[in-house]
Amino acid sequence: MRRRTVTAGNLEELLQATAPAPASEQTAADPPAAAAPPRREEHGLRTEFEFELPRGYVDDDGTVHRHGTMRLATARDELRPQIDLRVKENPAYLSVVLLSQVITRLGGITDVHAGVVERMYATDVAFLQDFYRRVNSEGHTRAAVTCPHCEGAFEVDLSGGRLGES
Repeated sequence: MRRRTVTAGNLEELLQATAPAPASEQTAADPPAAAAPPRREEHGLRTEFEFELPRGYVDDDGTVHRHGTMRLATARDELRPQIDLRVKENPAYLSVVLLSQVITRLGGITDVHAGVVERMYATDVAFLQDFYRRVNSEGHTRAAVTCPHCEGAFEVDLSGGRLGES
């Protein structure tokens, strides 16, 4: 992380450079910031990923929601569940809390909270856990390796938890 020294002399200059444009300078063609769709890329970095659940979440009205969006996790996302009382009582609840923080949309549902993740089928939760792991490790879990005997190059999928799994 780069640090920048700010002195009283250039503080006004920095504030002016980072201030939002006045409303009079916005054109009629510019949509308001609240109506804009969520940004998927910041500086060439993809931050949101779409997914499709194997079974789908069934809400109280009986509607099945299968398509959703997950964003990249931040350090805060991974630290916040550690102080959650539900996680302290039951460490297995960590994944429910974590997934509820990074899923931004599930079908027509935009407020995905822990209660929604709790009511998902186990196969969908397992899928989301794997998807989370893949998304937050540079978008894939493959590693390029070279055989020490024949020096042949190939890829290995590292997503398996134990030897022989993939």
